[in-house]
Amino acid sequence: MNLHEYQGKEILASFGVRIQRGIVAHNAKEAVEAAKQLTAETGTGWHVIKAQVHAGGRGKGGGVKLAKNLKEVEELANQIIGMNLVTPQTSAEGKKVHQVLVTEDVYYPGDSETNEFYMSVLLNRATGKNMIMYSTEGGMDIEEVAENTPHLIFTEEIDPATGILGFQARKIAFNLGLSGNAFKEMTKFVTSLYKAYVESDSSMFEINPVLKTSDDKIMAVDAKVSIDDNALYRRKEYADMRDLREENAIEVEAREVGLNYVDLDGNVGCMVNGAGLAMATMDLIKMAGGEPANFLDVGGTADAKRVEEAFRIILKDKNVKAILINIFGGIVRCDRVAQGVVDAYRNMGDAMQVPIIVRLQGTNAELAKEIIDNSGLAVQSAVLFQEAADKVKAVLA
Repeated sequence: MNLHEYQGKEILASFGVRIQRGIVAHNAKEAVEAAKQLTAETGTGWHVIKAQVHAGGRGKGGGVKLAKNLKEVEELANQIIGMNLVTPQTSAEGKKVHQVLVTEDVYYPGDSETNEFYMSVLLNRATGKNMIMYSTEGGMDIEEVAENTPHLIFTEEIDPATGILGFQARKIAFNLGLSGNAFKEMTKFVTSLYKAYVESDSSMFEINPVLKTSDDKIMAVDAKVSIDDNALYRRKEYADMRDLREENAIEVEAREVGLNYVDLDGNVGCMVNGAGLAMATMDLIKMAGGEPANFLDVGGTADAKRVEEAFRIILKDKNVKAILINIFGGIVRCDRVAQGVVDAYRNMGDAMQVPIIVRLQGTNAELAKEIIDNSGLAVQSAVLFQEAADKVKAVLA
C-alpha cells in the first residue's frame, strides 16, 4: 500500500526523524491558512506547494512549486489542485490532484552550504537482509545516477536479527562526506529511519532528497513509503491512510470480493488458481503471441459465484480479446470448477462477448471436460498446456 508524502512524513516524525514541516490543503483557501500557520510556527516566508499523488517526478510535471508570498500560495494551489499531473511514473493521462502539501521552505536564499542526499530502505530478496541504499547525488532520479555514475551509489546490508549497528550508521555518514555535527545528526537520522522502516512493517522507505542544512541539520524533504499489505491487519492506523482514489479501480473492486488481481496492459484475460501457475500461464500467453491482461488468482474455492466475479472483473478491461482459464484441481474438484464456469457464463448472458478457453487438470478432470464440451456454450476445453496455447493463438489470429 502506497502512502502520500505527508503520510510518510507523519510516520517518520513519529519515530524521531526530522522532517520538512507541512500542512495538507484541499483547496486554495486552506493552502493560504496553512501557509500562515507555518509562518507563525517556523518563521518561513516562502512556501513549497506539493501535489499529493502516488507518483515520483512530480516536480518535472509541474506538481511542485515555490511560492514567495501568500498570493502565490493561493495562485499555485489553484493551479495544482484539480490538475491531471503527468510524471514519468504515471500513465499518459496522469493522476488527478485532490490535495497539496504546503511546506516550509528549508532552502535559505543564497545559501551554498546545503547538500542533498538520496536514501532508501528496502529488502534485498537475494540475501534476505534489509538494505539501505544511499548516494551523495540527492534530488535526482536514482535510475539516472545508477546508469551514469554507479560508483556514487552505496549500499549497507543489515541483518534483521541484530538491526542496524552503530558502526553501520557511522559508515553511511562517512561515505556521504559528513563530519562534525552533521556526521552525528546523520547517524541519528539513519538509525531512526531504519527503525521507522522495520516497526511500521514497510516494504520501502525512499527519501529524495535528504537535506543537510547550512546549520548541519539533517531532514527528510520528501518521503515515498510503501506499507506491506500483509501486515495491515495489525497496522490499522496505517490501513486507514489508504487513498483508494490513487489506486486502480478494478484492483480495488477485486480486493473487495477477495480476488488477487493485478491489472496489466495485454489482451488475454487470465483466471488461474495459485500464483506459480498464474505466472506460468502468463508466460504461456506470451509464447502464443498474446499479452496477459491481468494476473488473477481465484484461490482454492473456484465455485460459480467466485468464477462469475472473476469474469466480471476481467471483462471490465475493454482490451481483453480472450480469456484463458487454467485451473489445477487439487483442493478443488475440476468438475465443480467446470460447472461454475458454465453457470457463470449463463448468468452473465450477453456480457460474455469474448472467446473462452478452459484447461482443467487434476481431480475429475475428464468429467470437467465433458461438462464444458456438452454445455452448448462458446467455451473451448483444452487438456495440455500447449493445446491451450494453440487455442489462444487461434482466437487472437
